Amino acid sequence: MNHLKKAIVLSSGGIDSTTAMAMAKHEGFEIYSLSFFYRQRHAVELEAARKVADAIGAKEHLVINFDLTKIGGSSLTDDIDMPTSRDERSMTREIPVTYVPARNTIFLSFALAWAEILESSDIFIGVNAIDYSGYPDCRPEYIDAFERMANLATKAGVEGTTKIKIRTPLMRLTKAQIINKGIELGVDYTLTHSCYDPSPQGIACGRCDSCFLRKKGFKEAGVKDPTRYV
Repeated sequence: MNHLKKAIVLSSGGIDSTTAMAMAKHEGFEIYSLSFFYRQRHAVELEAARKVADAIGAKEHLVINFDLTKIGGSSLTDDIDMPTSRDERSMTREIPVTYVPARNTIFLSFALAWAEILESSDIFIGVNAIDYSGYPDCRPEYIDAFERMANLATKAGVEGTTKIKIRTPLMRLTKAQIINKGIELGVDYTLTHSCYDPSPQGIACGRCDSCFLRKKGFKEAGVKDPTRYV
């Protein structure tokens, strides 16, 4: 009989979510990987998420489909120019157009529903309050608020059978520290994808905010960046 505790891990196939998944696995959790195809510009990330789930040994990898282009409002889901070649100060000065309205709230809500069905109390998400692009739904106060809501809004929470915990193991780590942690856990970062605006062949643009943070992270970690850039 399998007595491992189950964890839902939100997976984009990028550095942060992949490292969070490896950390959950290292803690002894049985991994249930959850990804989303929301008609995002960089949907090539889904293939990376699948490869990561296979490599880490997830029990299941679930992809949920819905269409956020009907709402738009983001350069990832709408006909809005992608910001490129920005420095770090510019990224954190204001909420960027790569912000997808309510994305983490939507993602975590799906994770919460799956957690109830699996009787899992742990949801891992690779949000970060240090090396991030100014997204409001990556902040600790947001995560705390969602966790409180989750335990009010679910049958398991109300009946007291399961107390939901939103796990954010990367919250206070720099990108370099995240990468070094992943290397320590045996993560193969060649499987991951970060770029917001890849070529039709899935090659990273090298100029978007996400590529900038990825390059910076590998450089500061002293680790060779395995990414193919245009």
